[in-house]
Amino acid sequence: MGNYIPNQSSLLPQQLATELFNAGRSRDQQPAGTYAREVLEQLLIDLSWSSSRLEGNSKSLLDTKELFELGEQVGPLDEDTLMLLNHKNAIEFMVDAVPTQGITVPIIVDLQAKLMKDLLKDSRDIGSIRQRVVNIHGSVYTPSNIPTLLEETLKVIIDKVRHIRNPVEAAFFLWVNVAYLQPFADGNKRTSRLSANMPLMLYNCAPLSFLDVERNDYATAMLGVYEQRNVAAAVELFEFIYRRSIEKYSVLRASLGVPDPLRARYRQALNELMQFVVFYGRTLEDAFLQVPVDAADLAALRVIANTELDHMEQYNCARYNLARGMTQRWIDAGRPR
Repeated sequence: MGNYIPNQSSLLPQQLATELFNAGRSRDQQPAGTYAREVLEQLLIDLSWSSSRLEGNSKSLLDTKELFELGEQVGPLDEDTLMLLNHKNAIEFMVDAVPTQGITVPIIVDLQAKLMKDLLKDSRDIGSIRQRVVNIHGSVYTPSNIPTLLEETLKVIIDKVRHIRNPVEAAFFLWVNVAYLQPFADGNKRTSRLSANMPLMLYNCAPLSFLDVERNDYATAMLGVYEQRNVAAAVELFEFIYRRSIEKYSVLRASLGVPDPLRARYRQALNELMQFVVFYGRTLEDAFLQVPVDAADLAALRVIANTELDHMEQYNCARYNLARGMTQRWIDAGRPR
């Protein structure tokens, strides 16, 4: 990493990086993060499940979908459930923060904190640079300069990423270097997987979900990086998983681009319904009494309205002319409707 010069050096073959960028980028001129937000519902499931599975999580993809639909109303939270919910919260944080703040060390640190919430015995290891070192004999020691060296090296990594023009090369660079540096006491691999999405998000490229990766293949790729500083296996794995992601999310995004005629017809009505519920604190049924809707469309529009309220977040509330702070207070209150 020390000899890497952005836009002169390349960890990915340059032709491959260019090919993947051209295949994965959005052709639309839209604000940073638009692509990720458009496919966010599916991305939350895919990336949370696949990243957790690589950590040994036993929950299925269907379990993950059902969990996210229920939220934290599922009863006692075991470690596997916590891991999945933490991934979901971390991805939502990243999609909200990165387009406005860019890629920074504090965001990487906050990402690790969200991923490891309630999963580590020592809370000092959550959202902080690693303080301890374990040698090859398993002994733990705490040299005073370790946190400083790790943070300075992480800053160098982030600075180089911010200067790499090809976001696919930047994603790969961030993924392998955060994993190799291991700046945190735990959660380094999952932090590296999620953070690899940051450059892609800023340039509106298809996200990277790590679906269909076998744990042995992932371990082989990481061992090449850790033990030999050889990225050949990681390059091969990255190409496979990113091509899969491009294929999946481009198809999904294209399908979302077809306007729903019912949504289009009741565009203003939906806006008023969201205002009544979130801003004025009315029930959805009361709101429907105030908004004219054809009887034949009432049931279908009720489903759409409930879905919109389920998916209402700070980052998407502006489309209904709702302020972020007010929307967050409504969410914190349990999404009353």
